[in-house]
Amino acid sequence: MALINQATKEIQLKIVYYGPPQGGKTTNLEKVHAEVEAAPEAKGKLTSLATNSDRTLFFDFLPLETTVVRGYKTKFQLFTVPGQVIYNTTRQLVLRGVDGLVFVADSQYEKMEENVQTFANMIQNLETLNQNLINIPYVLQYNKRDLPNAAPAEYLDFLLNNRDIQVPSFSSSAVKGEGVFETLNMITRMLLHKLLTESGRKAA
Repeated sequence: MALINQATKEIQLKIVYYGPPQGGKTTNLEKVHAEVEAAPEAKGKLTSLATNSDRTLFFDFLPLETTVVRGYKTKFQLFTVPGQVIYNTTRQLVLRGVDGLVFVADSQYEKMEENVQTFANMIQNLETLNQNLINIPYVLQYNKRDLPNAAPAEYLDFLLNNRDIQVPSFSSSAVKGEGVFETLNMITRMLLHKLLTESGRKAA
């Protein structure tokens, strides 16, 4: 849920990167932090909490300031959830107040079942928080396209995007920075569009 600060004229929108372990969620944020064209104070500090068993135990957090919308400065807060299902409670905590989602799938053939299970887990955790994926803007990122055992994007679409209304999907190699900003730009545009549409309804 977007947080609006009337005093500072600032809107905060929360984007969560969700996906299976080692799928590239953290790498996405690292690339954004390293390569985004913004003043250091505008993109904030990348915080990563890791353990031996999972690269991201809690979350990565990157506040990124962008455009001004109707006099309000927008700030996107980027998070990742831990990949391993044993940290499911933490996944739910990170999902609280989410405005938009990026599901990062691992394109390797042997990861297909894990992709499907993690996507279903995301839907289940949203329902636990009384939210429905239908009401939340989200995009799909098919990562690790540079690997020789990557499944066709059409197959990933069949597994993860086979719905009445398909969402945007992007092929990527996060470690090379390919598809990272295309993915982020789309989800931010979708969130801003939703924000403007809803504010327009309220004004009317």
